[in-house]
Amino acid sequence: MKKLILIIFAVIIVILGFFGIRLYNKYVGNNVEKEGFVLIPHSAKPQQILDSISPHIKNKDYFTTIAEDKNLSGNFKPGRYELKSGMNNREIVNMIIAGNQTPNSFRIKDFDDVYQMIGRVSKKTEIDSTQFTQKLNEIAVSKGYKNAEDLKKYFFNNTYDFFWTVTPKEFFEKFDNEYKNFWTAEKVEKEKQSGLSRDQIYALASIVYKESGGKPDEQKTIAGLYINRYKKGMKLQSDPTVIYAVKQASNYQKVIKRVYYKDLKTPSPYNTYANKGIPPGPICIVDKNSLNAVLDAEKNNYIFMCADPARFGYHKFTDNDAEHAINAKAYQDWLNKKEIK
Repeated sequence: MKKLILIIFAVIIVILGFFGIRLYNKYVGNNVEKEGFVLIPHSAKPQQILDSISPHIKNKDYFTTIAEDKNLSGNFKPGRYELKSGMNNREIVNMIIAGNQTPNSFRIKDFDDVYQMIGRVSKKTEIDSTQFTQKLNEIAVSKGYKNAEDLKKYFFNNTYDFFWTVTPKEFFEKFDNEYKNFWTAEKVEKEKQSGLSRDQIYALASIVYKESGGKPDEQKTIAGLYINRYKKGMKLQSDPTVIYAVKQASNYQKVIKRVYYKDLKTPSPYNTYANKGIPPGPICIVDKNSLNAVLDAEKNNYIFMCADPARFGYHKFTDNDAEHAINAKAYQDWLNKKEIK
C-alpha cells in the first residue's frame, strides 16, 4: 500500500512538473530563438504579425496563445521591434501593445539634393520614397517654397535617431526645430554683420564643406578666402560647384573624380567658374561647423587655394597668382601620376 502511494505521488509530481514546465515556458521562459528586428506596419493583419515574429521564436503555439489572451491583433502598435534573447512571450506581446519601438539611426550626409536624402531615409521608414517626397513637397509649398529641394537649408549633416513609423511631417519638424535652435540671436547678429543673405551663407557653407571634405581644420580659412573673392568681385571658381553642376545635369548619376577644363563651361547658375557671385543655393546638405565657419570666417588675404598633394585632404593658400600657378601645377602633376581621371 505504501509503495502504491509513493508511485501515485511520483506520478503526480511528474505530471505537475510537466505542466509546470509548460506553463513556465509559456509565460516566463525565453521564447526567442533568433535575435533580430520585426517590422509591423499600420495595416498589419494578425497572421502578418505572427508571420513576422515566427522566424525569431522557439514555440509559435505558446506565443499565439498569449497573443490571443491579450488581444494583440486589436491592440498592437505599428513599429520596428527588437527581439532579444531571454524575452518571454508576455514581454514580446506587451512590447508591441505598448509601442516600445527601437529607434533606427539615420545618417544625413552631404547629399547633393533633398531627393537623394529622401531616397535613403525612406528605406528605413514605413512610408515609401514617393509618398515621402509628396509630403515634403507639400510642406515646402506651405512654407512658400517651390518644392522639397528648397528645404535643403533646414537639414543638417549628422546622425539622428528616428522610429520606423516616423511620418514626413514628424521627420521635418525635428529639423525645423534644429534650424530654429541654430539661428540664435547671436548668430542672427553675425548674419547681419556679414552683409550676406541667409541663402548666400548656406551656399558658401556648402562650398566650404565640400572644399574641406567636412574636416573643420581649414573651414574658417576657406570661408575667409571665398568671402575675399566675393567682395573683390572675383568669380569664386570653386571646383565643387562645377562638380555639382555636372552631376545635376546628369540627374546626379555621373561620378566625377577630377574636374577638366571642359567641365568649367557647364551651363548652370551653380557653376562659379561660369558665373560671378554666390550660387543661388547650397550644393549639398551642410553641417553646423561649416555654417559657423562662414559666420566666423577667418580674416585673411587669401584669394587662391589648391589641394596639397603632400597632405591629402588639405590645401595650400596664397594671395599670389604666380605662387598659386605653381601649386596648381604640382597638384595636376600628382593627379596625372596617380592616373586619376
